[in-house]
Amino acid sequence: MFNALTGLGGGGKASTTANNNSNAALYSTFAFFGFFSGTANNILGERLTLILGTWGYSLLIASYLATNYHPGAGDFVIIAGAILGVCAALLWTAQGALMMAYPTEAQKGMYIGIFWAIFNLGGVVGSAVAFGNNFHSTAAGVANGTYIGFLILTIIGVFIPLFMANPANMIRTDGTRVPRIRHPSWKHEFISLWVALKTDPWIILLFPMFFASNYFYTWQFNDYNAAIFDIRARGLNNLVYWTSQVFGSFAIGYFVLDQPRLRRRVRAFAGWIVVTLMVFIVHVWAYEYQKTYTRATAPSIMMDIYDKEYPAHIWLMIFYGLLDSMWQTYAYWLMGAMSNDPAKLAVFTGFYKGIQSAGAAGVWRADAVLIPYMNIFLSTWCLTAAGMLFALPMLYLRVKDHTEIEDETLMQIAGVQEVEKSITPVEPEA
Repeated sequence: MFNALTGLGGGGKASTTANNNSNAALYSTFAFFGFFSGTANNILGERLTLILGTWGYSLLIASYLATNYHPGAGDFVIIAGAILGVCAALLWTAQGALMMAYPTEAQKGMYIGIFWAIFNLGGVVGSAVAFGNNFHSTAAGVANGTYIGFLILTIIGVFIPLFMANPANMIRTDGTRVPRIRHPSWKHEFISLWVALKTDPWIILLFPMFFASNYFYTWQFNDYNAAIFDIRARGLNNLVYWTSQVFGSFAIGYFVLDQPRLRRRVRAFAGWIVVTLMVFIVHVWAYEYQKTYTRATAPSIMMDIYDKEYPAHIWLMIFYGLLDSMWQTYAYWLMGAMSNDPAKLAVFTGFYKGIQSAGAAGVWRADAVLIPYMNIFLSTWCLTAAGMLFALPMLYLRVKDHTEIEDETLMQIAGVQEVEKSITPVEPEA
């Protein structure tokens, strides 16, 4: 539901200012707490972490509804966004750790693809509701009924983790049990952040890819979809965007990343080639459109679904949806290829969401202060290309055909003791 509103541009509002500032607050808190949410997940357990992480989405949607009744309640939207950042860090870390830990090595691409498809079905349903509810609307923003429907659905979602199977009882398809990670103290948990970097420093080469992974949403949703389309076209663009993600995640997960006839290293490089090609295809295409409008001229365009230029423009949204799903699926697959240890994967996921959110916070704020559309577009293109370039040596040096035993245990006793000695003062002898 959050995706459906974000994809409409401006959270479905006529003005994108409050939404931009809310997203900047959201991703700022997300970026900070993302680095520590893996440790919280290991202590609280996945089900409680998911419940605590879900309710913030209902609060944000309620704030959008409130501004329809009280237009001066923009500060409520910003505060709700900041709270959601904390909740989202918990939700995405728990989800990511489970998604990467449950499958066997040969199934990780498929499991990630299945998750991404189900996740984006929420965006599809939400977009369809918004499109249908506003099809005959001449207003610049979505109707109250859209927000109320989304609010009900997200409140239901808060309680779903109560019915989830206990992760401690899960058995993989090869008969192995998913290990349950227990650490004795908060001190031990925070040390795991450092140990994860110390034992696997190659993860740093994925940080540019992480940084770019939510950065491109701002241009797609606000500076393209909300900038030059009316509310009806925005709704349809949003619908095809999230629908295409279902197919994109399955395509790269099943046909490339889990291809049984290829070694894992070969699949890693094949995935890199596919995603890199998509980066340049969509950005060359989008550049041709971005050249035709600016912030000053965009309001005069307001393209509708019946305009003759519209079909070509909606196809760009479809390809952007494919790129997004392939990018995110590939990023998760790369982290999963580095380890099967749930504790280490939880920390990796925290890094991923934290750095991802730092990039998103910056670009949402840039849009709020009216940086030119072309500047935001070019920075998006450069960052996505750089992310793939930096990931290439990591693929060559770190991805193996099978995960080694030393990658299976994050808190190696020797490593932890070494770190603890370096931060614990030695008591003087009597």
